[in-house]
Amino acid sequence: MIGRIHGTLLDKTPPQILVDCGGVGYEIDVPMSTLYGLPAAGQKVALLTHLIVREDAHQLFGFATPAEREAFRALIRISGVGARIALALLSGLSVQELAQAVTAQDSARLTRVPGIGKKTAERLLLELRGKLGADLGRPAGGAAAAHADVLQALLALGYSEREATAVVSKLPPELGVDDGIRQALKTLAKA
Repeated sequence: MIGRIHGTLLDKTPPQILVDCGGVGYEIDVPMSTLYGLPAAGQKVALLTHLIVREDAHQLFGFATPAEREAFRALIRISGVGARIALALLSGLSVQELAQAVTAQDSARLTRVPGIGKKTAERLLLELRGKLGADLGRPAGGAAAAHADVLQALLALGYSEREATAVVSKLPPELGVDDGIRQALKTLAKA
């Protein structure tokens, strides 16, 4: 699976971008929140990605933050919600707004997004309850920022997202990045 792309941004044609990575141009669909944060064409760009392989196509989706990618993955796990609907939701709402809507069970906020009807909004709220809480969109700071850095370090070392997330969730909140990485690696070595 392609988990991250780093290269030169060649073109922006919403909702798709083209990134040159080692001489190969990758077409990547991105939510509008990510698109607005991208530099001008010709500049370097790095995105977290999610690859969907279907019988008739391989689709690559890009995200500026781990929270966006996590929300996208939670959305596409819901029956009847495909990548296009998930992308539309993340284009119409920030991750924090989506998490707040789920926490408050506010279907009206979701129905403001084009393509999301009342029934779909209610199903989303039901399926995401407990999986997408207000803490997902919380701005990183202090312990949360350190844990996010530890998670990124473990992913860069080749650990799966599931393994890394499980280990990081058990780390004490007061640990810094260096100590967190050391403790996480010790825990993974014992497993």
